[in-house]
Amino acid sequence: MTTHLSRRTLLGLAGAGAGAFLLSACGDDESSDPNAPQTINWWHIQNTEPMLPVWAALANEYKAAHSNVTLDIQPLENEAFKAKLTTATQAGDPPDLFQSWGGGVLKQQVDAGLVKDITDDVKPWIGGLLPAAMEPYTIDDKIYGVPFDIGMVGFWYNKDLFARAGITAAPTTWAGVLDAVRQLKTAGITPIALAGKDKWPAHFYWSYLAMRIGGVGALQKAVDDKNFDTPDLVAAGDRLKELVDLQPFQKGFLGAAYGTPDGQAATMGNGGAAMELMGQWAPAVQASSSTSKKGLGDKLGFFPFPTVEGGKGATTEVFGGGNGFAIGKDAPAATVDFLKFLLSADNQRKSAQTGAVLPTVKEAATAIPDANGKLVAETLAGYTGFQLYLDQAYAPALGSQINDSVAELVAGNKSPAQIVKDITQVAKTV
Repeated sequence: MTTHLSRRTLLGLAGAGAGAFLLSACGDDESSDPNAPQTINWWHIQNTEPMLPVWAALANEYKAAHSNVTLDIQPLENEAFKAKLTTATQAGDPPDLFQSWGGGVLKQQVDAGLVKDITDDVKPWIGGLLPAAMEPYTIDDKIYGVPFDIGMVGFWYNKDLFARAGITAAPTTWAGVLDAVRQLKTAGITPIALAGKDKWPAHFYWSYLAMRIGGVGALQKAVDDKNFDTPDLVAAGDRLKELVDLQPFQKGFLGAAYGTPDGQAATMGNGGAAMELMGQWAPAVQASSSTSKKGLGDKLGFFPFPTVEGGKGATTEVFGGGNGFAIGKDAPAATVDFLKFLLSADNQRKSAQTGAVLPTVKEAATAIPDANGKLVAETLAGYTGFQLYLDQAYAPALGSQINDSVAELVAGNKSPAQIVKDITQVAKTV
C-alpha cells in the first residue's frame, strides 16, 4: 500500500501510469566484455514529480559516461508495477533492475532463482549504507538488493486544521488519537484520509496497533507459530474498530486510491482531511497530488504512532521500510555499476533534496531539506525494534490476506476475531 518511497512509494504514487523512454539504441547485453553494448531494463515506481526527473537525469548522466550502455526505463505506478512484475516473474523473465521492498517477496524471488546474489559485487561500497536499511535485502547473510531510501510510517497532520479544532498538541496515546478524531468531527473537519480501495494503507493501522499492544515480537511470533489468532492481535483489531466506529474517513474512502486526483494523498495535500497514516514519502506525494502541486508546506506536521494504554510496545519500535532495487538473473554486467552510481553520496544527496527520499547512504543525511524529514530520520535512528511492512515482510499470499482482512474490518464486513482466523488459515499454508 509504498511512493518516492511509496512503498509502497509505496508504496502508490500519483500521476501517469506506465511509461517508457529509450536513451539509445539497443545492443547485445549478453556479452561478458564490459565495453560491449549492454541494455539495462529498469523498472521503477518514481513515476511522478519530484523523483521522476531526478532518475531521468541520473540515467542520462550515466549514459553520457558509458556510451555502450542503453537504459530502457519504465516508470510505473505502484500497483501497475506490482501487477507487471508478477507477470514477468511468473514467466521467469524479470527486468534487469527493478523496484524492491525486500522481505518475503524478495525471498520468494531468491528461492525461484530470479535475482542475482550481489554480495561480492557490492562489498567494496555497501558499508557506507545504514545497517537497518540493509536488513530487508539480506537473506541468509547474502545481499540480493540495495535500498536507496529508508523510513517509517507515522501520522502526518495539518497544523491549521488541528488548531481550528482546538487540538494543541499531537496525540501521544491511542486514546488521544480517538479524542482528536472526535474534536475534529465536532469542528466539522474530516479527521483522516484513507485509500480504502488500495487496501495497503489500512494495514498500517492494524500492524502498528499489533506492535504497540504486543510488542514488535508479537508479529514475528505469529509468523513463526503460523497463528495470528492471539489475544494481542485480536485486541489490535478491537482498537482499530474503535477508530472505524467513529467514521473518521473522508466521504467515499472505500473507493479511493492512494495517488489519484481524488485519493488519499490529494485529500491531505488539498487540506481536505486533518491526518493520514503514511510513510516518509507522504509530503512529496501530497504535493504532487494536490491542485497547487505544493501541498501543505510548513502547515504539515508529523508525530510517531502513539502508545496503546497497557500495551507492551514502545514508540521506539517502528514500522516502515524503504525503496530499493534488486537485479534480475540475466542482467548485464553494467547493472551493478549503475546501481552503485545511483547510490553514490552525491546522487543520494540529489534524491534527498527532493524531500521524497530519506537516504540510506550515511554521508547524504545532511541533505534532508525539511524539518519533518529530519524528525522522521531522527526517530528512526533511535529505533529499538523495526518491522517491515507486513505485505512485504511476509510471503505474498500471507501479506495479501492481511491487506484483504484489514480492509474487510475497515469496511465493517468482518470482526476483529474473524480476520485473525482468516489470516491464520493462510499462514498455515505458506
